[in-house]
Amino acid sequence: MMLARLWIVIFVTCTTIAKAQNITHCASSCGDIHNISFPFRLKADPLNCGDSRFELDCLKNRTVISLNSKRYYVLDINYREFLIRAIDPGLEHHTRNCTSFPDYFNTSVPSTSTFARDLTVELLYRKSTSGTIVDVKHHDRNIPIIYVNCLAPVNSSRYVETTFCGSQNKTYFSNSSQSHSYVAIGQDMSVSDLVENCSVEMVAWASARGLSGDNTSLSNIQTALAYGFELSWKRTFLCRECEGYCFAEGDGFLCHRCKDNSGMNLHIPCSIQLFFDLIYTRFYGGIVLILIQPFRFLCGIIFLIALVVYKLRRRHLSEYQAIEDFLQIQSNLVPIKYSYSEIKKMTNKFKEKLGEGAYGTVFKGKLRSGPFVAVKMMHKSMTSGQEFISEVSTIGRIHHVNVVQLIGFCGEGSKRALVYDFMPNGSLDKYIFPAEGTIFLSYKQMFDISLGVARGIDYLHRGCDMQILHFDIKPHNILLDENFNPKLSDFGLAKLYPTDDSIVSLTAARGTMGYMAPELFYKNIGGVSYKADVYSYGMLLMEMAGRRKNMNPFADHLSQIYFPTWVYDQFNSGNDVQIPDTTDEERIIIKKMMIAALRCIQMRPVDRPAMNKVVEMLEGDVQLLQMPPKPFVAPREIAGDVIETIRISSDDV
Repeated sequence: MMLARLWIVIFVTCTTIAKAQNITHCASSCGDIHNISFPFRLKADPLNCGDSRFELDCLKNRTVISLNSKRYYVLDINYREFLIRAIDPGLEHHTRNCTSFPDYFNTSVPSTSTFARDLTVELLYRKSTSGTIVDVKHHDRNIPIIYVNCLAPVNSSRYVETTFCGSQNKTYFSNSSQSHSYVAIGQDMSVSDLVENCSVEMVAWASARGLSGDNTSLSNIQTALAYGFELSWKRTFLCRECEGYCFAEGDGFLCHRCKDNSGMNLHIPCSIQLFFDLIYTRFYGGIVLILIQPFRFLCGIIFLIALVVYKLRRRHLSEYQAIEDFLQIQSNLVPIKYSYSEIKKMTNKFKEKLGEGAYGTVFKGKLRSGPFVAVKMMHKSMTSGQEFISEVSTIGRIHHVNVVQLIGFCGEGSKRALVYDFMPNGSLDKYIFPAEGTIFLSYKQMFDISLGVARGIDYLHRGCDMQILHFDIKPHNILLDENFNPKLSDFGLAKLYPTDDSIVSLTAARGTMGYMAPELFYKNIGGVSYKADVYSYGMLLMEMAGRRKNMNPFADHLSQIYFPTWVYDQFNSGNDVQIPDTTDEERIIIKKMMIAALRCIQMRPVDRPAMNKVVEMLEGDVQLLQMPPKPFVAPREIAGDVIETIRISSDDV
């Protein structure tokens, strides 16, 4: 009788390489952390030990890991579960009466690209009249502990009252009797959970073990903070099956002490090979071992096909990956990442269109928490993705009352979207050049809007760690909220430069004709700098003051075709610009705006003021303003503006 049994085994093999070599013992220790081994290594270990991406340091007998240029104490390494547990140095010591204050403010779990992405936690901070509001999307392993400061006592189970202890230089909280300190668990925290007159001052990260959103005691929170947070490195079977030492050799790693039946020490590549290996057949009482090479060949073909498919898919996703890589590097960016299905649901399948620009179409949407948003779907023609990266990277770091707030983004292949706060009053252009039925803004409102825009641009130039040049300031890119507060928007052409760069480099002119600074075309009049934004603002300010386009080829008088020149001639001859139905106070406002605009649109960049000086002009007395030289308009600008004006007029017919 013939009895056959068939096993098909898929396993990780150690391919034997007979090789005599002395192996450095790589396991090391520091303080309470023993047997530090692959993939981790200490800085003092031999170069062939561990993976340099997982390098640890030993400082004052404490094991330290650097995450995003910040140092954390290592509390434990679990090689079986692929987990490393770390803690903010400021959170090690608590007492019954006070809670430790972290050294670092982290808007996401401290991590790097070498650790698994399934631990990503994103926070969105949004300013409101009642303070800072926190929305949290979290993973079950770690949870944010929110440090809250309130001007009045809070009666809520979510807020646990405490005091904060730490070094003397920590002054985030006031210890006066007028302030009250709390900690709250950030799990499922919604916008409505932040009590009025309270603000978020610090965020720390802790293990979620044993914590829930409500009815958690101070001692439990302190225990969780002292336990630290956990990170998982990518699952791999390197050296685990042979229980040996891994060390670097060339571009790969080798494992030592994978023994054969003779007990001989061998060196084997630490690589994963999955294939059909052995078929055992029992035939007439004898066992025949058959190595099936065709199966291995078949697996090779399957692997090759999979590789080709993967490469083709990567080609289509390369732009999205570039965006992902960029956002991973910029650890200080905190917008929420939405899926395309979430964007469709948010906009009710793109039902309500708000407008369309050069780079995308804007739709009205609504978050699950209630607030309305504006969703900008980027055009597919933006093949490089640079405008998308520029807008996310630029506006993601800005928090200013006169700059639109980026809530989140979506990037799935060719589908890219930006989610902003909704501005119910639309863009400024429809109020400067009002159509029938449009709300008419007073000159006082126009002045307040112009001052807000100036402050926003000044913040871009001087208020951030990088100098941000907008390069596309125009009425269409100024949005108005429900109270007509202006917000700078559309950062698709923006560029970031070091703050000490007075002259910047550009490969091509950028902006909108009629608002572009002449040095973008004529290099001999001066280098490109933040003064290009000053020029654009001056053209915008002149249109706001005159409530008309700066270029009008259909004007009644030839002298009025280029409005700024006509305004200068009026002032220079001692006359005021006469605008019907204006009061004396409004005429003073108009004159101040026009003189400031004339200073901003000087031909040479060196003759234009910085934006902080423009703010001072608008806030000061009109009698103190001096008339600048007559503005000179470039022929290229005239041609572009005339063509644009004729095109717009033809469209209106």
